[in-house]
Amino acid sequence: MLNHITVTYEGDHILVVTDGDKDYEYLEQLWSKVSRACERHGCFNVLGIANTNTPIEAVEAYELPRIFRENNVDQRYRIAWVEQSPEAADTISFVESILSNRDLPGRQFRTEREARAWLLESSSD
Repeated sequence: MLNHITVTYEGDHILVVTDGDKDYEYLEQLWSKVSRACERHGCFNVLGIANTNTPIEAVEAYELPRIFRENNVDQRYRIAWVEQSPEAADTISFVESILSNRDLPGRQFRTEREARAWLLESSSD
């Protein structure tokens, strides 16, 4: 499976840009990189921009809460996620429901502008 993950500190948030095929190993790698960057910079606002070719399977989505726990992704985090691929957006919506039902952070947005506005507005509360 081919995919790319770029994680950068932008001053007031961590920017995550991903593309390609997604699977369980991708999830582990992604959230390990994100959590390390957040801890290193003391910044827990995460803006994710994804363009997915092949989304994760539903069974893999159910593993995300465990992956979050293993990487200390908790209530300190504000996660705003934009999936640019219409075919993968339903999967992200499903992931959002799983996280919400377990009181974990993660919210899906249609556009980067909406995600950024929510993320940075809510972090100033």
